[in-house]
Amino acid sequence: MSTVKNTVNRQPPVLYIKEFCRMKIIDILNSKNVTLSFEVFPPKTAAAVPAAEKAALDIAALRPDFMSVTYGAGGGTSDFTVHIAEKIKGVAGVEVMPHLTCISSTKEKVRTMLESFRNGGFETVMALRGDIPAEGIPHRDYGYASELVADIRKYCPGMCIGGACYPDGHYEAPNKDADIENLKKKVDAGVEFLSTQMFFDNAVFYNYLYRLRAEGITVPVLAGIMPITGAKLLGRSVTMSGTTVPARYKAIIDAYGDSPEAIKQAGIIYASEQITDLLANGVKNIHVFTMNKPDVAEAVYSNIKPALDYLNGN
Repeated sequence: MSTVKNTVNRQPPVLYIKEFCRMKIIDILNSKNVTLSFEVFPPKTAAAVPAAEKAALDIAALRPDFMSVTYGAGGGTSDFTVHIAEKIKGVAGVEVMPHLTCISSTKEKVRTMLESFRNGGFETVMALRGDIPAEGIPHRDYGYASELVADIRKYCPGMCIGGACYPDGHYEAPNKDADIENLKKKVDAGVEFLSTQMFFDNAVFYNYLYRLRAEGITVPVLAGIMPITGAKLLGRSVTMSGTTVPARYKAIIDAYGDSPEAIKQAGIIYASEQITDLLANGVKNIHVFTMNKPDVAEAVYSNIKPALDYLNGN
């Protein structure tokens, strides 16, 4: 695969402001009463880079506390991950957390990516096992995210590390107790904060957070919220994550699913109400999966901004 460097016109590093924007995500989380962050994903092809870059910068223009950029299965979009993350950090001046998955990676590839992250000025990485590719795994240097976390600690001792967690339980875990036990291994290996998979029922999240604290997992937890803007998107998301959908949400899909505008508006309202409830109940950190849709990110942000400003004393 061609690298982005050969296919995309990058600004010279001297024009970037990333050298003045170096902060670990854990420090951002600890410095504010509440935080809002956005997630974007890289394109799959070089031809799609300009559109993905524009979407990411439009979302960054909302001035979230930080952003994350995902990493394709097997590292297939790794060059694009770095490129989009550098644009957000260097052009928009927003701190970025690139993702790194390990299920199909060699240890050599992991070291190479960590070097790219350090060269890009990134202080934090989201360490993930990743989904097993449909075609299987040609090699397997890693079996679990905790092993990746341990290697990051070894290769980059000062790197801040985030990890994923699953309020509904990981779809491969035999039960929720086993899932939390595995999560504790990640935290013990060096994860400093957690970000949840999407969820649509806040009661599930509150119960999950209680169980984490009871098991001694006290690191900050980002609540992952996805505004569903289409019935097909909901179907794909549930299939991939195993997330349960409450009856209230199913009713919204049934009522408005045939109208793109209606379901989009309903999804924005539902996500905004979710976030408002979370903030009111003491949840400090909100992470929105934007699906690279600036208008959706802006609409959600506009709805919750008064609450964010109030809770941060602005």
